Amino acid sequence: MDIGIDLGSRALKMAVFDGDELLECRMVESGFTPHQQAEELLKGLKPHRVIATGYGRHLAHKNFASGVITEIKAHSLGARYFFPQAMTILDVGGQDSKVITLNREGKVVNFQMNDKCAAGTGRFLEIMAASLGYTLAEFGPMALSSDHEAPINSMCTVFAESEVISLKNHGVPAADIARALHLAVVSRLVGMVRRMEESATLVFTGGVARNPAIVSLLQERLGVEVFVPSLPEHAGAVGAALHARTL
Repeated sequence: MDIGIDLGSRALKMAVFDGDELLECRMVESGFTPHQQAEELLKGLKPHRVIATGYGRHLAHKNFASGVITEIKAHSLGARYFFPQAMTILDVGGQDSKVITLNREGKVVNFQMNDKCAAGTGRFLEIMAASLGYTLAEFGPMALSSDHEAPINSMCTVFAESEVISLKNHGVPAADIARALHLAVVSRLVGMVRRMEESATLVFTGGVARNPAIVSLLQERLGVEVFVPSLPEHAGAVGAALHARTL
């Protein structure tokens, strides 16, 4: 049994493999002591190896993991597990977003990360959803229900929240504001993707890939087919587990 564990900024994700079979995936919030949360996830399991990735991978290695793998490599392996022909990967998590391009053999040839802030990430969407009184699960469908756009000029979380409050107080419908916020995020992601090599398809991983408005707007603005894995938030953990099998 080989295990990959992704210690992300907002959640811990684990993937368990027995040979080529993905047995199960688990996820919990990171909490204040992520390595202890991770050890709780492992309870009852007897892995051959545990490979860690994500923000907390070195802390995990210090405490329980057999080794580490970078997020870039882990997400590349994970994306190829779900879509073997993947060439361009967009991963959007709680606090960062990244674009990775692979050659036909699956080797990383280029990547880029977002700026060191929450703009264009899951945390931005979470805060904006809360400012409108919605959950994250409700936020995407809300944005899809509108054809109108309200002006959002800032991607800074603090300033954007102020704009949302101003628009609400001018009577702009919540759905229009939600669509504008999603478009602002997508515009930022499209810029990142277009700075990389062009590809006819895009594999979208990370928790934000569960947002139907982001997926729909990415397809519309990029003009390519966007593929979302069945377990998009676990792509990094799956990649780490696959790496464990090669050691």
